[in-house]
Order: sequence, then C-alpha cells, then structure tokens
Amino acid sequence: MTTVSTGPAGGTSAAQTPSSAQSDARTVDFATVGDVVRDLYTDGVSARKGAFSAEWADRMREDIEHAFEEARHRPGGAVGRGPHRYYVEMHPEQMRGFVDLVDHPWVRAVCEAVLGRDYSIVELGFDIPFAGAVNQPWHRDFPMPDVTRERRRLNSLAFNLTGVDTTEDMGPFEIAPGTQWDVDDGFEHAMFPPREDYPRYRELGVRKFPQRGDISVRSALTIHRGTANHSQLSRPVLVLGVDAPGAGNDGHHDMAVTHEYWRTLPERVRAHLHCPVVDELMPITQKHTIEGLVMGDAEPDSPGAGSGMGMGGGMAGAAPEEPEDDDS
Repeated sequence: MTTVSTGPAGGTSAAQTPSSAQSDARTVDFATVGDVVRDLYTDGVSARKGAFSAEWADRMREDIEHAFEEARHRPGGAVGRGPHRYYVEMHPEQMRGFVDLVDHPWVRAVCEAVLGRDYSIVELGFDIPFAGAVNQPWHRDFPMPDVTRERRRLNSLAFNLTGVDTTEDMGPFEIAPGTQWDVDDGFEHAMFPPREDYPRYRELGVRKFPQRGDISVRSALTIHRGTANHSQLSRPVLVLGVDAPGAGNDGHHDMAVTHEYWRTLPERVRAHLHCPVVDELMPITQKHTIEGLVMGDAEPDSPGAGSGMGMGGGMAGAAPEEPEDDDS
C-alpha cells in the first residue's frame, strides 16, 4: 500500500517543528482588516508583505519540491495546467510550516472578516511553472456560485505564497482587478472567457512580483492567468484554499491528517480543519481538473509559445522529467 512521507527526505511533521514564522506584527488592527476586505470586494486581491521570513519561505519551497518529486511518479499526482506547468495537492503534515500559516494572525483575521468565524480550510497545494511554460488562458478557478451572482458575496478565498523572489522573466502571476463580478455568459465551462474579451483583460491585467515571505489573498473568481516563464528556473507557489460554511469546495479536495498529527494541533486550528483524521496518509489524486488549462493558451502575446521549448532548468537548478501520466 502506498502512503505519503512527510517532510523533505522524511523530515519531521509541521506540528513537531518549532515555529520559525516571524510576522511583522502579532496582532492585526481593524483598519488593516477593513482595507483587505475592501481590496477583495473591489480589486479581488490583496496582500501582506513580509508576513514570514525568507528562511521560512525557503523551507516551504523544500517541502513543495519534496512533494512534487513524490507526486510526479504516480498517476494523477501532478496534474497539467498547461505545457510545463503543474498542480499538486498535499496533506497539511507534508508542510512543516502549515500551522504557522493557518494560525498567522493576518490569515485568521482575513478569513473571519470575509468568510465568518466558522470558515473551513479545504485545500493545500501548489502550482509550479517550469522553464517553457506559456501564457495560460485567462480564467477563474471555478464557476461563480449563486451567492456571489445573486448577492455579490464572496464565500471562498485563495491564499498564495511564493517559494522564490519573483522576477519579470519567471512568468509572474497576472490578475485583472475587479473581474470577480464578471458575469459568465459565454464563458466556456463557466470559467474561461471568450477570446474576444482578452484585450480587456490584458488592459486591466496587473503582474505580481511577490518576494519570499509575502502572502497574497484573492477571490479565485477574479480573472487571472500564469504568464510565460522565460527563465531557467521554476516558480513554485503554495495555495491555501478556505471556504465559508456551505461553499462546497471541499468536495474537490482530499486533504487528510493522521491521528498523531491531529493531537499536536492547536484547538483554534482544529476548529477550522474539517478533513478526515486517518491512521495513514494516502496519496492525493487530483480531482479539480481545469480542462482548458491543459492545452495552454499560446496566444500571440506569448513569446515562445508553440516554439517547442523544453523544460530547461527547474527546481534547485535541475530539469525534472515530465510526469509519466501527463497528457498536456
């Protein structure tokens, strides 16, 4: 039976590792939280600079690389999000800093303000665009829920943390502020706007250059894309998905924790972690396939698209092989 190893090279689990997260403030004032809520309801994205140390982010990247190495050798472990771009889900104890992240005062305060006190942590994963990744099609991550369409209420959030200091040539994340409210008439799969709308999104689009230790938060409904990676390095980004009660995104994910790990978690973390508690962790097979992304976009403003570029460099300067099950 295949089980999941936790930590790089069999390292210790998150809750057994002393916290090394150093935020620039251990409390969050009401004005700060109010600004974030305003940002999310206007632009659809906000951020906290320097929430963690660069060293903390480096350990996060090590855990991501370990999880990717494990996932790429099994069917459904590393799912294509376009050429040379992959998504992998992981269990909380595969990340040594999981508690640091979900228990960070800014993260907790934002979740409570937007989603309510009974929010649920439903997803932990990461995206990795390697050298040769092209522009993704503009998209949102799932169809707009009724509560957003009818009441203009956000019922989920995605937190992102970069594993590297992002530069222009690494294929930065690009987001079109304010588009979380765009009606999806004509959207393919209710997620992909028609190509004739691309000029508008390019005009609105803002490229983000987060540094190690920064946290961003966004509505996954805000139209966005990953851009072409012209560097020889990968750009791993952690994804933490959080739901309001009844949002239902937990049905797309299979996060679990072991009984041993569960006993080490603070009660205020367990209160928001409604996943199964099991004897042994089983590998996660990705459920949430975003169909349009597996082919990439290769639109005219994607330099290198369709050029047959290989993976080139990659994590820690190495060029990983393509996952055997990838069909991109």
